[in-house]
Parts: sequence; C-alpha cells; structure tokens
Amino acid sequence: MTFAEIVAKVDGFAWGPWLLILLVGTGIYMSCRVGFIQFGKFGYAMKNTLGRMFEKSEAGEGEITPFQAVTTALAGTVGTGNIAGVTGAIAIGGPGAVFWMWISALFGMVTKYSEVFLAVKYRERNDKGEWAGGPMYYITNGMGKNWKWLAVLFALLAGLASFGIGNMTQVNTIATSINTFIDVCGGNTAANTITLMGNAVPVSSLIIGIIVAVIAAVVLIGGVKRIGSVTEKLVPFMAVVYIIASIAVVIGNAGELGKVFGWIFQGAFTPKGVLGGAVGSTIMLTIQKGVGRGVFSNEAGLGSAPMAHASSSETNPVKQGLFGIFEVFMDTIVICTLTALVVLTGISKLYAGGADFAWGASAGTELVSASFGTILGNGLGAFIVALGIALFALSTILSWALYGTRCMEYLFGTKARLPYLIVFVLAIVVGATLKLDVVWNLADALNGFMAVPNLIAVLVLSPVVIKATKEHFSQNIK
Repeated sequence: MTFAEIVAKVDGFAWGPWLLILLVGTGIYMSCRVGFIQFGKFGYAMKNTLGRMFEKSEAGEGEITPFQAVTTALAGTVGTGNIAGVTGAIAIGGPGAVFWMWISALFGMVTKYSEVFLAVKYRERNDKGEWAGGPMYYITNGMGKNWKWLAVLFALLAGLASFGIGNMTQVNTIATSINTFIDVCGGNTAANTITLMGNAVPVSSLIIGIIVAVIAAVVLIGGVKRIGSVTEKLVPFMAVVYIIASIAVVIGNAGELGKVFGWIFQGAFTPKGVLGGAVGSTIMLTIQKGVGRGVFSNEAGLGSAPMAHASSSETNPVKQGLFGIFEVFMDTIVICTLTALVVLTGISKLYAGGADFAWGASAGTELVSASFGTILGNGLGAFIVALGIALFALSTILSWALYGTRCMEYLFGTKARLPYLIVFVLAIVVGATLKLDVVWNLADALNGFMAVPNLIAVLVLSPVVIKATKEHFSQNIK
C-alpha cells in the first residue's frame, strides 16, 4: 500500500460515521440543554450580531472589536469549502447531501456558540498583552491541569492542520481557479511551465503563490490587529459579491428550482432514486458527504474559530457566543446553499436535466464556473468563481495563520511565533506549485481528529455554558 493510499484510508476513518455522530450528537445535546436558542432566540441573535456589526466600537491593546473577531473567524470558515467543497459533496454524494449539510448546520450553530462562549470565558493574556484563547486554553483553565495532555494534543493537531487546510490547499485552489479563468479567456497556462521537483508547473501558479505569500507576510507582520483590520473589510466585500452573483444565477435558472429541490429532498433519503446506478449511491455516503462537507466549511466543532473570538474586546461570553450562531448561518445556510443551488441548476441545464451528469465522480471549480456561465456567460462565470475563491481562500490563509500561531504559542511560548510564520509563508509558495491530493487528505484527517479533544471539552464544560445561557436569557432581554 502506498503512502497516498494509507493517508486516504486514515482520512476516510477520520471522517467516518463515528465522528459525524459525535459532531452532530454534541450539537443536538447542547441544543436541547440550552432550549434550542438557534431557533427560539434566532431574532435576538441576529439583532445582536448582524444588527451590531456596523456600530463603532473600540478595542484595547491586544484586542480586536467583536466585529473584527467574527470577520476573522468567518474568514477562516468561508473558504474553498464553500465552493469546491460543496460542489464535490454534491457530485459524489448526490443532491441529498445538501439536506444533511443543512441539518448539521442547524445543530452546529449551538456547538459553535458553546465553543466561542468557552473561548471568551477561559482566555488569558499572553506576555505580549494579547488575549489568547481557544480549546487548549479552555481545556487547561476549565477542566484543570490534569487535562493538559488533551490541550497539547489539540494544539499539535491544529498547528499541523494549519499548513494543509489553512495554507497549501487554499493557495492551490486559488491558482487552479485563476488558471481556469485564464484558459477560458483564451490563454494557455499549460504551455508556459517550469520544472519544479520533477513536475511541470504553470509559471502562472508560481507567480500566484509568490503574490499570495507577499500579501500574507505584509498582513501577518502586523499581528492580530492587522488581521482583524483586513478581514473586517475583505469578508463583507467578498460575501456581497459572491451572494449577488449567485442570486442572479439562481433567479436566471428559476425554472430548474422545482426539480432541484425535489432532488435534494428525495436524494436525502433515497439517493438511488436520483442518482440511479451511480457508484456508491447509498444514504450513508450522502449523509457522510453532506455532514462532513458542512462541518468542513463552517468548522462547528473543530475548535478553530474560537481562537479568533478569544481576541474580542467583548467581555460577555454569551454575547460573543451569539456570533457563533451567526457564523454558521451565514457560512452554510446562506453561502453554501447558494453554491449548491447554482451548481444543481447548472447540472440540470448543462447535462440534459441531470441525466448525463457523472454522479459519483469528483468535481471542482470547473463545474461551478460552468454553472455560473449558464446565466453570466463562461468568461464572467469563471471570473466570479476565480475572484470568490481567491478572496475566500486568502482570508482563510490569514485566519489560519492566527490559529496556527496561537497553537505554537501555547506549546512553545511567544518566541515560536516568528519561526512559525516564516515557515507558514514559505509553504504558501510550495502549495501553489504542487499536486496536493495527499496533502488534501492528510489535512482533512488532521481537521477531523482535532475536533475530538475540542468536543470532549465542550461536553465536559457544558454545565458552565448551560447555566450562563439560561441566566442570560432569563433576564427579560429584548
């Protein structure tokens, strides 16, 4: 068995039924215990998150504003998973994967709420005067020193994952989508290559890698405050552009929506009814792809986003926790759903009502570009996808650099920050120029495994979350 095959099997185990049950089960348990606040208090959550986003607020030394905290966390969650990840889940698991993606998101809202709550409650100042928090801190400070081994395990897994899921795979997708746009516009990226480590690499990929690395270096040198300042401008812009373009395509293909929603709900429980004899068309595969890609996109339960929220100037853990609900809603219910509708209406129009589509096989940005092209034209469609992925992935790189920094800092102290960031920036150039199938699978596996210590902590510390939440909402808050 080759190394690539071993890594693929490890990845399959990491995102197997046991983890999906743990992820969704934690969300269901926490939802029950806090009174399903994602439904009953949804209006309150939106009023105190979306409604407060543009209020002017100040952050002290070593802090960022609550809005900057959520945009930094959203920058980490809204990434290639929202476009390429959703497309892959639909192509392999069928349209029914979208339904299970919704289910995981509805319960994942409370999982992320709980994570963010704990991050703010148990954070601490580092020797630079900055707020530092996340699973490793709420494990140590909330569960006690005897659990430090679990905190170390999380920090190691997340620190390593930052190079894959938050770095090389992101920039590689940027390069792929931009190269697709260049080729659609009449270029030929495959004709201009350079040999690196025995592989022919498009010169454009190397240039893209260097540009992204320089941008990341300039931002990261400024620390958490500069990251927050960049993401508070970048995230709203990229979300608005992508949402408007997606809505235009969905409206343009409105005639396909009845069929598409039929596919989604029928395929959720009887995938063979939609996919026919497609390889692997089972309900378990559909659930696995839907829940797995949903969590991969919104990161509810993984423990990554709390590291950004811990830097907030907000002192009330419940109020900052509400941003966790907003994050999952915006990431999955809004952006991932729009991607799914664009892709599925595109499949219906481009592939004889879906009959000629190769269900069960992987698909990526080319399918999304073609789907956008059904209304916007191939050139503009490819441009929207390239722009969306470039901005989404760049913001993810910046956020995961912060997450990795916090993990290295927890393990080795603040002296480890600069060496880590140097290696992180260099890895961006490498990632843009390699074929990353093995890296994708390895990073995906690390992402799955890092959820385990985090979810253990959320469940063990759940009484703290439950008590404070009930107290907060019992005070006749409007």
